Amino acid sequence: MAAKSSPAILPISNPQSTDNSQQSSSSSAVRAFFSGISETVRSGLSNRRPWPELLDRSAFSKPESVSEATVRIRKNYNYFRINYLTVITAVLAISLLTNPLSLILLAGLLAAWLFLYLFRQSSDPPVTLFGRQFSDRETLLFLIVSTVVVIFLTSVGSVLVSALMVGVAIVCVHGAFRAPEDLFLDEQEPQGGVSGFMSFFTGAAPLIPQPPGC
Repeated sequence: MAAKSSPAILPISNPQSTDNSQQSSSSSAVRAFFSGISETVRSGLSNRRPWPELLDRSAFSKPESVSEATVRIRKNYNYFRINYLTVITAVLAISLLTNPLSLILLAGLLAAWLFLYLFRQSSDPPVTLFGRQFSDRETLLFLIVSTVVVIFLTSVGSVLVSALMVGVAIVCVHGAFRAPEDLFLDEQEPQGGVSGFMSFFTGAAPLIPQPPGC
């Protein structure tokens, strides 16, 4: 008499374990994102010039013409690039800290983009609000409309533009009055540790190939 075969065991998925895995993957993505930003900022700041060299009072002089001021700004920007970006970022931070409402709106907008779009995976359930489910396209449209409203219809846009104008003005004034004759402008910029969005600002201009015979 043939032995009875045991019934096949069907795999059963545990919804709770699935939810836990999704939450852990999302948290790991968040940690990787912020650790990447932190590493990028540290790498960029490691390439900055010494601040006493930037503020050397003996190197300041009035430019003789607008063209000389333009040349000085270009040379000083190539040399003090990271320092100038740090100054502009500091002006932006101070402007947002002195405008708490703009800071809250901007932080909320950034958090919405991060958790509703950037960190979402295809396996995540759709966004549900007031009993209605929203597709990925509807969520993206909502984020775009919210960004336009926050930037252009609130004080956030004016605060950001004003802070950028002040920061750029400080950089231009310093670059125009800082004589670059004592700077080693021919040395290579250390770019190895700069990546991500910082490389867009700190990357050197691409070389233009010269025709043969030049």
